[in-house]
Parts: sequence; C-alpha cells; structure tokens
Amino acid sequence: MPTPKKGPRLASSPAHERLMLANMATSLFQNGRITTTLPKAKRLRPLAERLITFAKRGDLHSRRRVMRVIRNKSVVHMLFTQIAEMMEQREGGYTRITKIASRHGDNAQMAVIELVTEPLSAKKATVAEAEAATKVAAEKEAEAPVAEATEAPVEAAAEAPAEKAE
Repeated sequence: MPTPKKGPRLASSPAHERLMLANMATSLFQNGRITTTLPKAKRLRPLAERLITFAKRGDLHSRRRVMRVIRNKSVVHMLFTQIAEMMEQREGGYTRITKIASRHGDNAQMAVIELVTEPLSAKKATVAEAEAATKVAAEKEAEAPVAEATEAPVEAAAEAPAEKAE
C-alpha cells in the first residue's frame, strides 16, 4: 500500500497519528496543560478546539462525536461540565501554545500547550455587556409605542362622551 502523500505525519501511519492525538487531547483535558514537541502541539490545537466547541453545544450528538475521539468517559464528562462552562464566553482560542527550551537529548523544539482559563479581557466584557443592554433597551422601545397606540384610542373615546355630556 502506498504511503500517504498529503503531508508529513507525526508517526508512522495515519491511524497511529490519530490515536496519538486522541491520547494527547485526553491528557490535555485531564491536566489542563501538557509539554510536548512543537509540531505535535500545533497538530493537537485544532483537534482540541473542535472538541471544546462540541462540548459547548452540549447535546447528545456532540457528546457522541467527542466520545469517538476521547474514550475516557470521566474526561468527556469533565469536558462537557467544567471546561465547556469555563469557555462559554469565548468564541475561539481555547488553547495556548508556548515555546520552551529545546529537549536536551535530541534538541527537539518543545512547547507547552494549555487551556486558556483566564476570563475575557475587561474591555471585551464591557462591550458585550453594553451591546446586551442596548439590545434590551431597543426591545423595550419597540414594545412601548405599540402599547401607547392601543391606549390612545381608548382615552380619546373616553373623552368624547364626556364632551357630549356637557
């Protein structure tokens, strides 16, 4: 069977690479951060972020799709309950890769990949809060003229018989 030509693999076969990435994703969600080589960290990032996006959805289909990759049920439960709750306000960028010193034995580039646990910046949180307040105010304004329009004819009708009586 010919070797795949799509691009460089981290391991000897696509199946081995898939299993290796699944194990690294499991370790990342269990521990919050892992130290690995830079190419492995760069290949792990899109997989981990996609799994977190599924966890944020929280439905049964998403849970089953995550279970295809992560076989440990306790890690999947933690991903759907704790990690998805932490990442609720974020729209992406759930992981961070930080380069560290090269490995002593073979001089391989090393990196730390970790989950971003800090809350969003105060500026973004303020902007989101202001947008929500503006939306609520706009909805109240849209409802207010409708209520006034229905009340106005009633008041005019009440005044008209009063004028006839005089």
